[in-house]
Amino acid sequence: MLTAQEALERLKQGNQRFVKGETQHIKFLSHQQRAEMAESQEPFAIILGCSDSRVPAEMVFDQGLGDLFVIRVAGNIVAPSQVGSVEFAADSFSCPVVVVLGHTHCGAISSTIEALRNPECPPSANLMSIVNRVRPSVEILMQTELKDDLQKLSVHAIRSNVFASVNQLRHGSAVLESLIAKGQLKVVGAEYSLETGEVTFFDF
Repeated sequence: MLTAQEALERLKQGNQRFVKGETQHIKFLSHQQRAEMAESQEPFAIILGCSDSRVPAEMVFDQGLGDLFVIRVAGNIVAPSQVGSVEFAADSFSCPVVVVLGHTHCGAISSTIEALRNPECPPSANLMSIVNRVRPSVEILMQTELKDDLQKLSVHAIRSNVFASVNQLRHGSAVLESLIAKGQLKVVGAEYSLETGEVTFFDF
């Protein structure tokens, strides 16, 4: 069983391979290998990432089938279903680390900024449920000088939203809080660059 630091190091090394184009992940599995994996799974990390088609966690971290427990939702937001999924993986598989993975040019962030700037033209009710989760991370920034520079606003909002999701996981679940207090789980934030393929981990 890996420690949180060992799991993070494995993710970082995998991302370095991905950036360099030296990936080692398994592209094809034999029928026997698939059959063996059908019996159980042993992921070493939980990734709460965005649904964006350009950010597949297994590829970004150069990991194989069964290595990561991945939860994807627009804007890498934390709602009850995401918390429940993290609780399930942390408790069932003893995953030592959760990574909230945001990324550059996030559409959920852009949609939230647009909705706040043009409240007379709200998105659909379902999309608004995502916007409302992201809203607190953006609203506070729109009260600063960043409101006049949409590019900088977006950059800061993406990271603010990651921090908010990390904070919700750390303090919004009795199950996760207990695991963290026992030193059995670590929750960290990170950002994936669509331009370079590099993942930057944040130390909150």
